[in-house]
Amino acid sequence: MSTDQFGLSEGDYVPDPDRDTAILLDGFYDHIAAILRAHALPADLVTAMRARQDELEAANQHLIIDEPARYNLRMTVALVAAYESLRPRLGDDAAIDAVRVAFIGPLSDSMKAGTRAMLDAAPDPFQAMVAMSKSREEHAFGQGFIFERAVDDDRRYHLDVRRCFYHDVLVANDAPELTPAMCEFDANWIEAIDPEAHGFRFERRTTIGLGGSHCPFHFSRD
Repeated sequence: MSTDQFGLSEGDYVPDPDRDTAILLDGFYDHIAAILRAHALPADLVTAMRARQDELEAANQHLIIDEPARYNLRMTVALVAAYESLRPRLGDDAAIDAVRVAFIGPLSDSMKAGTRAMLDAAPDPFQAMVAMSKSREEHAFGQGFIFERAVDDDRRYHLDVRRCFYHDVLVANDAPELTPAMCEFDANWIEAIDPEAHGFRFERRTTIGLGGSHCPFHFSRD
């Protein structure tokens, strides 16, 4: 998939949680359907997964604390629904890998290309990336995440995520082992950053999902 479905390349991206979640989940379930075919599993399992997603959304309504959380819950429990169905059929490790690939893969090329185009066209790529990060913090993540801006100046933007709503939902639904898959989704935009071309670098040495105390999203000019 090569089209810029999120409008990242336009340079003024503002998240639209309803649209963005729908795009992501359509790609996710399409990829799950391909995995079912590869393993000769019934195609109607996707319908059952979507129904289970609806059940999990209803059961976890108490976790919704603002509008972004509504969509973040939907996205997260979709992974749980697919995992619950695939686990007894593929085994734990293969089910985790299938969910990870289905979540990350469908939008990978699109997000990398859109982010790269945005950075290439920006007068100041560092400032453009910081602006996009702040927009996503407000509109896509919301109060279900706790952000700490350790440094925020013209040369460094060091954001530490102290609480992750995705992880909280997965823990509440007995699937914390899926959190690293959600962490890996960020590679779709991280890999678009070219330090030599864009003049800044990104570092994230650990995440909550990998056992860290927080997720450091550190952008620094070279």
